[in-house]
Amino acid sequence: MSKVAIISDSNSGIIQKQAKELGIHILPMPFFIDQETYYEDINLTQEQFYQKLKDGCDISTSMPSVGSVTDLWDELLQEYDEIVHIPMSSGLSSSCETAVMLAQDYEGKVFVVNNQRISVTQKQSVMDALALAKQGRTAAEIKDILEREKLESSIYIMVDTLTYLKKGGRITPAAAALGTLLRLKPVLQIQGEKLDAFAKARTVKQAKSIMLDAMKKDFADRFGDPDGGHMYLEIAYTYDLAAAETFREEVLAVFPNADIVMDPLSLSVSCHIGPGALAIACSKQIPELI
Repeated sequence: MSKVAIISDSNSGIIQKQAKELGIHILPMPFFIDQETYYEDINLTQEQFYQKLKDGCDISTSMPSVGSVTDLWDELLQEYDEIVHIPMSSGLSSSCETAVMLAQDYEGKVFVVNNQRISVTQKQSVMDALALAKQGRTAAEIKDILEREKLESSIYIMVDTLTYLKKGGRITPAAAALGTLLRLKPVLQIQGEKLDAFAKARTVKQAKSIMLDAMKKDFADRFGDPDGGHMYLEIAYTYDLAAAETFREEVLAVFPNADIVMDPLSLSVSCHIGPGALAIACSKQIPELI
């Protein structure tokens, strides 16, 4: 039986300690903060990041260097026969495309999964890959299954402030100024490749209601599972754990049978949307694992 290593990146929200416990490997995403390089969960904690964001530091993200990727692959292939590499969505970063090109030099030993996931849904893909590997499936089989299921997930995100979307060039300064004046709480969605606008709310309460209604509709119409019997339900948040815990209770009132996973959003996502964001996400269970 082939021995398969599972790799992802810190966009999944999986921290280094969790990765070690699970027996997987996580590439930390690099940040440039006032011209200095930091790595998520290596020398940059969530608390330090949000303080630097609050202080108005110049923050930008990057993808893992080619050397950090190939060095990890080379190291793991001394112990494993094959590698399944699950980067963040190719629609949100070029790191997936780069990994696909690099894998061409590894003679069929490295399989890069392009399944359009990010944050908690990417984390679920990692957990699915781990479970499939434990079933004895090859890296090629795992890649094929994950990519077959790539659109079987959904994310809705409420943004508390428009400041960071403006800073990242995702909305114009004029739109940000108008939205701030009207106190809008935009709801964004990730359905496949892109982060897109979904709805505009005037209050946090209304934004939560919009997200919950959208998720109920997805369960029933997109996934054909209104009771969520074969769905994973997840909550993600930026900075404000208390607000996330309140939201969790509200989600449970709508989905009382759900076993909800709750994680902070990875910093590489957080820097584009800022603190105070709340997200609800789901992933459909893979038939091979039911």
